[in-house]
Amino acid sequence: MSGRATIGETRIRVRYAETDQMGVVYHANHFVWFEVGRVELLRQLGFSYRDMEASDGCFIAVVDARCRYKAPARYDDEIVVRTQMKNIRESLIHFAYELLRASDGTLLAEGETNHIVTDAEMKVTTIPAKYLEAFRQAMGKERSSGSGAGA
Repeated sequence: MSGRATIGETRIRVRYAETDQMGVVYHANHFVWFEVGRVELLRQLGFSYRDMEASDGCFIAVVDARCRYKAPARYDDEIVVRTQMKNIRESLIHFAYELLRASDGTLLAEGETNHIVTDAEMKVTTIPAKYLEAFRQAMGKERSSGSGAGA
């Protein structure tokens, strides 16, 4: 049965060191927050990057990262990081993100990252079945009986 997509949600408080001379969060910090969102989404699904690497020799390397900035975040703002999987294939994972100000729900930024699945030698490989199935379920997709190509 097809279900609802899992959206991970975590909160971050902007630290003074994350702001620039204008008092606005430095743009590169958004990518750090995307990573926090990814890690927490995986935890919500029942495993971690560490598990993937240590137990299965499976690494997910960023090959593309984008961010669209909508409004400034400032020191001491509480930021909600929403993360979801948008697409999964045997060797590719696509995540999407929203950063919102917790106090008023203002959309601060939207982003996406694409990751290839590699082994410890950075050679492209297929994602182990247990992760592929969990990722598909997180996307609200039915269990597949085929090749592992997802939409």
